[in-house]
Amino acid sequence: MYRILLADDEGIMLNSLKHIIESNFGSECEIVCVKTGRGVIEQAESFRPDIAFVDIQMPGLNGIQAIKEIRQTNKTMMIIIISAYDKFGYAQEALNLGVMDYLTKPVNKKVILDVCMKAMHKVDDIRQKRSDDLKIKEKLEIVVPMIESGFIYNILQDDTEIYQERYKEMLNITEQYCTVIVLEFGDSEEKGIMTNAVGVSVKASRFYPKLRETVRDYFECIIGSVMGNRVVICIPVESETLKYEERVEIITRTRNMVHKLESRIDSRFRAGIGTVKPLEEARESYNEALTALRESDSHVVHFRDLPSYKEYEGEYPVNLENKYYQYGIKADTEGAVRCAGELFDWMLKNYPDSREDIEIKVLELVMQLEYRGFQKGGMKYGFHYRHNYMKEVQEAAGYEEIRRWFQEKTRQMCESMGSLRAKESESLVSKVKNYIDENYQKEITLDEAARMVDVSPYYLSRLFKQETGKTFIEYLTSARMKQARLLLSDPKYSIKEVCILSGYSDPNYFSRIFKKYEGVTPSEYRER
Repeated sequence: MYRILLADDEGIMLNSLKHIIESNFGSECEIVCVKTGRGVIEQAESFRPDIAFVDIQMPGLNGIQAIKEIRQTNKTMMIIIISAYDKFGYAQEALNLGVMDYLTKPVNKKVILDVCMKAMHKVDDIRQKRSDDLKIKEKLEIVVPMIESGFIYNILQDDTEIYQERYKEMLNITEQYCTVIVLEFGDSEEKGIMTNAVGVSVKASRFYPKLRETVRDYFECIIGSVMGNRVVICIPVESETLKYEERVEIITRTRNMVHKLESRIDSRFRAGIGTVKPLEEARESYNEALTALRESDSHVVHFRDLPSYKEYEGEYPVNLENKYYQYGIKADTEGAVRCAGELFDWMLKNYPDSREDIEIKVLELVMQLEYRGFQKGGMKYGFHYRHNYMKEVQEAAGYEEIRRWFQEKTRQMCESMGSLRAKESESLVSKVKNYIDENYQKEITLDEAARMVDVSPYYLSRLFKQETGKTFIEYLTSARMKQARLLLSDPKYSIKEVCILSGYSDPNYFSRIFKKYEGVTPSEYRER
């Protein structure tokens, strides 16, 4: 059904247009006629036509003025001007207003019908696009929560670099920092503990959409899936620190959000809020939010408001220290050594007469990086590795020698971490490649290979692709094709025997795969 508006101050013209359209399109159209510019505007609002034939010269507001008014709220209506005036100025203004066509009276029946058909096709296109957009939006309503849950899961893992950039791109996250809120729910609250956590987690799937909707009323954020009786909320922020007023604002919004949730959902809610951290350290903010929940019985509590919260004295560059550890664990030698130099400059500038304190801090930084590297599997640990650290630092001739020792140890640790990881990855992939080369004729799978080297299939798949440039299946197929070429050069083996000895049970499938890789069938290859 197409809604068509006809506007002309001449009754004969209106009747003629209506008759032509009705006689050719019949029940496909619903037609309304008006004789004034004001009528055009009113019907545009109430009737909401898809197509409008508008005369320029009408009593009161003319056609151009009426179209200008309509275009403020309706950009898609197909408008055709019919005018007795063949003036360039009118046509130019009509073009600027997005008019579909400009017809000059008198207009014959064929032109009217051709223009009408053209307008109907455009209306169909607009409707189809709107329908497609709605379908995409509906799909996004399903997909986006899954992507957000994946992102939350990713940042809470130890290896936060896996897929993080892809998630940030898909979710349009441009900020480098975040604060995490852990939302906890239950039937009731007793001294800061939610009751019937298991029961509530079961019914959480029913109220989860309403929870997401409510949370988004208060924060621009990424919302995780239900984990037990908790939901993790990640709020990206621009700055690495929040002013007092900004922190209080987050607490206030969270309190209001909790009250709104309790008014909309039949459960009790509590929230713990962590401090701002770089996105790759979101897990720390998450742990702080959990601590806030456990160490307080308040409905909403920020980690910094806990009695146990401690800050460095003065203006110690905590973020710079964290970057030092981040670069070190990633084996980014240049970044870690640079941070070491900046940390030493800060200590020297602020405490030039406290050599012993500087020595202790340098040792703490180096040993803490070693420990973190060991925890991440990037370094080996030995009880006697550090026996000369204290002596070397204390016997340094001056601050510059301590700086050199600090930066050199940092460099050695980064190189050690990078080398060990590379060797372990190379060793693991080499074992899998050897396994494939020795067993290609068998039915082997990625799961079997992963079990052999004692890692998950997902990790092996990613690592194998990084190291070899091929997927596990691609490498296996390549090994089988190499064997097939060799066997095909020996006429004592039949095509079926070559198929089986190359690791395939179905000759037809083998032939298709061989042709895909070699460009010819096994028989054609043998003839060559």
